[in-house]
Amino acid sequence: MALHVLLAKAASTVVTGAVGVAAYNAVRTVAAKAPLHEAAVTATAWGLRGARKAEEGAESARLKIGDVAAEARGRIGEEVPPPAEPDTGHGHSH
Repeated sequence: MALHVLLAKAASTVVTGAVGVAAYNAVRTVAAKAPLHEAAVTATAWGLRGARKAEEGAESARLKIGDVAAEARGRIGEEVPPPAEPDTGHGHSH
């Protein structure tokens, strides 16, 4: 009787191990076929496009606010300063 129980537990352990190995191999095969690098490049490209669009939107908003402020200054008789040139340097020379 004890031998029967021991063999049943051993068989159960072997089956569980075999199922685990099969699952691991299946996941490994799917992961090897998945284009992870391509997906990472695509996601990064989308992120860059989104950042560029956000920068364009921010610049557009800045220009619109500047136009409104200049018109308001003109209405109250203040002299409107010319647009500032963007700072292209970064504080030191190479």
